[in-house]
Amino acid sequence: MVDDAAEHRREQAERATYHVQAQRRRAQEESAKAQVLIDRFIEQATESGLPTEELTARPWSGSGRYRTGLVGWYLRANRSVGLGTDGSFYVLNVPPQRFGRWRTVHVEPTPPPLVVGKGAGDGEVFDLDVLLRQRLAWPGPAQG
Repeated sequence: MVDDAAEHRREQAERATYHVQAQRRRAQEESAKAQVLIDRFIEQATESGLPTEELTARPWSGSGRYRTGLVGWYLRANRSVGLGTDGSFYVLNVPPQRFGRWRTVHVEPTPPPLVVGKGAGDGEVFDLDVLLRQRLAWPGPAQG
């Protein structure tokens, strides 16, 4: 009976490990596909002369904006997601930081998703390729 319980726990752990690894592989494949779309967008944006701007981040509390030192394009009008000119994907919501309004805050790039906003609390979900096409149609820097 003790051996059965130990065997059951071992099998559960193996299944859990398998599912975690499979999810990680799917996420990496998705990010690779998304990066191809982003690279194509950057090429088109550069060719068309789409102006870049400094990307700012919003603290989770929602008040104010923080400078990031990053240059690129916002993908959503609410400025919550952006692309750097180097092809990095940024979620521009950060923890509140003391003196954040007066200092540049560091924002880490994240692996780009094919679906932006999936799992977010606001319920707004967009396909990355749709956002990129819409952004190319904006006349200039993001409004808002």
